[in-house]
Amino acid sequence: MARLAQTAGLTDIQQEILSTVRDFVDKEIIPVATELEHRDEYPQAIVDGLKELGLFGLMIPEEYGGLGESLLTYALCVEEIARGWMSVSGIINTHFIVAYMLKQHGTQEQKDHFLPRMAAGDIRGAFSMSEPGLGSDVSAITSKAVKDGDEYVLNGQKMWLTNGGTSSLVAVLVRSDEGHPEGTPPHKSMTTFLVEKEPGFGEVRPGLTIPGKIDKMGYKGVDTTELIMDGLRIPADRVLGGETGRGFYQMMDGVEVGRVNVAARGCGVAQRAFELGVQYAQQRHTFGKPIAQHQAIQFKLAEMATKVEAAHAMMVNAARKKDSGERNDLEAGMAKYLASEYCKEVVEDAFRIHGGYGFSKEYEIERLYREAPMLLIGEGTAEIQKMIIGRRLLEEYRFQG
Repeated sequence: MARLAQTAGLTDIQQEILSTVRDFVDKEIIPVATELEHRDEYPQAIVDGLKELGLFGLMIPEEYGGLGESLLTYALCVEEIARGWMSVSGIINTHFIVAYMLKQHGTQEQKDHFLPRMAAGDIRGAFSMSEPGLGSDVSAITSKAVKDGDEYVLNGQKMWLTNGGTSSLVAVLVRSDEGHPEGTPPHKSMTTFLVEKEPGFGEVRPGLTIPGKIDKMGYKGVDTTELIMDGLRIPADRVLGGETGRGFYQMMDGVEVGRVNVAARGCGVAQRAFELGVQYAQQRHTFGKPIAQHQAIQFKLAEMATKVEAAHAMMVNAARKKDSGERNDLEAGMAKYLASEYCKEVVEDAFRIHGGYGFSKEYEIERLYREAPMLLIGEGTAEIQKMIIGRRLLEEYRFQG
């Protein structure tokens, strides 16, 4: 875009990375995204291209073969990729969360074993918290791990895994009561296990089944699946960080940076919707002139552009806060909440500008209209974000009476 969503203070290296990603999006993603999305086809050629660019290791430290870049750089790349096709950004983002959790919380052996291959894109990551009956209430997890000698036996059903089929490493959050007496709060008796598996569907290792892709309204191309554990045996050295009972905190740390990236996805989709809306408004004529010259459409474009700019600014602020080493759950929650809500509104306004043609699958806006709602749910609903924001505000503005 010529003027909107610019980021001040970027280094030459950051600008070069973003320019490379933007060119890739314009040439390799946008021309094929709608066709692949309509076929619900995994974008293998696009993923291979991103692997070549080093995007799978963007935030993995250089000592493990990654580029060692900041969260801000990563988020801006996600924004560009989502502008092309949100599903591709989901493939990258889910992998990134697992790599981040390993980098922050893994044992040295776990880092040495996984991170170099994750940086190269040879291992693709997925993570699993949700279950069929719990929604946003992570404390209600019922999947369980029981210690058996030098192994743990995992049983339960997980839900909504992005990359569930194509991944070869899944970070799975389950209950683990071993070492935690009865009455221990649920969030203190959860453990994250690093589960290696074969890509694909069906039984992908003994005791672990990926039934197949969930058929979705949007967010197609990327595989979203269930995960069923029935006597799945995992060695004790595949407990993330080597210590049980830390899984909830590890997973929430990953989701916190994931929220910045969901915000970035919302920014990217909103940018593309604005681009489509402003282009169409200058091409479509009614009453003897382009509809862009009608005041009602100009008002709509003005509102859309302002929302794009505001969401981008909040996303950048949240990423920079995390990069500085400060706590950023307030900023990440605000950015995710605002960007996803504004994305929905900007996409709908672009859809309205297209009129009847917006309802046609021949127009790209139809795809964006089905994709935007996923951002309202992913990495925590608007209601969850408001709870996080409200609690943090009360901490910051505690009344001293």
